[in-house]
Amino acid sequence: MGLNALNHYTIRPADLERTKDFYVQVLGLEVGYRPPLAFPGYWLYCGGQPTVHLIGPRAQDEGRPPRRPGETGLLDHIAFSCTGLAEVRERLRRHAVPYEERVIPRDRQTQLFLRDPDGIAVELNFPPEETTAA
Repeated sequence: MGLNALNHYTIRPADLERTKDFYVQVLGLEVGYRPPLAFPGYWLYCGGQPTVHLIGPRAQDEGRPPRRPGETGLLDHIAFSCTGLAEVRERLRRHAVPYEERVIPRDRQTQLFLRDPDGIAVELNFPPEETTAA
């Protein structure tokens, strides 16, 4: 199994526009392409890579108590670029780790979503050539 690199991290900011402006105007990241997702947000690029994802309210959040940020803010999830999709699926099954699998329509990238023992969401991104034909 190959976790090759940190892919991105995602923040659920209290004020989406203010946070975007901070990362762009103060830190120099650039707003770039973001797939047409069903909720508001931005992908901010560093060195040509979408490194910081900002997400606004999602339908799945409705009716749930609001999450309270701590001193370091509100981290939504971390993501890794990976290889070895079949091996990772088997490893997760062997360790009884539940996960959700999605395929990005545009580029056929497979994503696995799971939680670590402390409840932090982890996203594993696999290249399109590892995605099985649907």
